Amino acid sequence: MQPSRLRWWRLVAVTLLVVAMAVAWSHRDWLEADALRAWLSERAAWAPFVFMAVYALLTVLMVPGAALTLVGGAVFGLAWGTLWNLLGATTGAALAFLVARHLAAEPVRRRAGGRLLKLIEGVEGEGWRFVVFTRLVPLFPFVLLNYGFGLTRIPFSHYLIATLLAMLPGALAYTWLGHAGGAALRGDDNAVTQALLALAALAVVSYLPRLLRKRRVDPD
Repeated sequence: MQPSRLRWWRLVAVTLLVVAMAVAWSHRDWLEADALRAWLSERAAWAPFVFMAVYALLTVLMVPGAALTLVGGAVFGLAWGTLWNLLGATTGAALAFLVARHLAAEPVRRRAGGRLLKLIEGVEGEGWRFVVFTRLVPLFPFVLLNYGFGLTRIPFSHYLIATLLAMLPGALAYTWLGHAGGAALRGDDNAVTQALLALAALAVVSYLPRLLRKRRVDPD
């Protein structure tokens, strides 16, 4: 394809993506927990696949998925909810990475200079370790990082595996919290115990960034 035509198609694709993001953000009130639970309950056996597809799509459209993660725990339970949340978020992260890499990576690198180029090269030098670090230490929003990594030359397989594994602790903790909330709504006698366990898991996850920072500063 001729360079001029390729640039035109890239511009069209980016414009459509921005419009889709704007529409998704303007209707993000659809992500209310009660409405989501009711909507998923009507889809029975297809609910996990619909849920993961919606999670992935919203991740690509840069809509935060915290509400979805909690709903996943409330609707599917702890084990399955963690799996569907993790797969949905990872699929969305992978798609956003690929969109950025194929639509913007080379144009950005050609125009990048100074600090931006040094930042990109620094991320590439760290590779999968930087992916793990930023997934565990929320320095930047998850939905923004997905596109940011796509602008680098980090191998896709390294990015995908690091993202999947590093997001597991957080997915488990927040799914557990959603599961505890669902148990409370159902009047489950174990709801309080589940809530305490979920809070303990969140405490452990919140400590991981501090431990990781310490190891990066003092590897010995």
